[in-house]
Amino acid sequence: MVNLAQTLSGFAVGAIVGLTGVGGGSLMTPLLVLLFGIHPATAVGTDLLYAAITKSGGTFVHARKGSVDWSIVKLLAIGSMPAAVLTLLTAHHFAPDGLGSASRVITVSLGVALLLTAIALVFRTRIQAWAQRHDPDSVHHPWKTVAVGALLGILVSISSVGAGALGVTALFFLYPRLPAIRIVGSDLAHAVPLTLVAGLGHWWLGNVDWSLLGSLLLGSLPGIYLGSHLAVRISDRVLRPMLAGMLVLIGAKLIAF
Repeated sequence: MVNLAQTLSGFAVGAIVGLTGVGGGSLMTPLLVLLFGIHPATAVGTDLLYAAITKSGGTFVHARKGSVDWSIVKLLAIGSMPAAVLTLLTAHHFAPDGLGSASRVITVSLGVALLLTAIALVFRTRIQAWAQRHDPDSVHHPWKTVAVGALLGILVSISSVGAGALGVTALFFLYPRLPAIRIVGSDLAHAVPLTLVAGLGHWWLGNVDWSLLGSLLLGSLPGIYLGSHLAVRISDRVLRPMLAGMLVLIGAKLIAF
């Protein structure tokens, strides 16, 4: 059965994702936990599959435009896929009840991930400028990219946050000369298999609410479409600080939750 409040929340978050390019896991998971009282593990698992589905469309568009660097996607996946699987297997070993006993760890991890995402949003331009000064030849960093993928795999599997803003910021740091559109496209393409694998892992652990997923998708898909069309009319200088401030408040609330 469709929950109207959850559908409206999906629409709002979808619109923000369309406007800013980030905010899916950063906003949806804490919204489910704080506003709807969803168990943190269920919120994370459901949001991961939600992200995999919604980001597939964006990846298709970027791939058709040639704005995906598949060599970078491959390196990130080499690190993130095993890390996600190992993280979930470890979680199952120490919390065989489906992460029910690990809700506090998940909540704090989510709060910390939100604070890191806010920092990445605020200082993304400065990070890119610093990286360009220290990497003038735009050298590829295969092992560093694999390591970043592994960190993202761990963080995304636990909190559902990190595949967007943190992934893009890390790629800006590693590949400062790469056009921004290719960095965004590559990060988006990598996020789809990562969130899918992590989401299926949470389903295996019993942490996916399918009716909740349906309600969220019903609102988010038109929300993303609308937000994408409005993005060109609203200044990024206004949107990103507002989003970063929101993530700081939500992150602090979750840590103290």
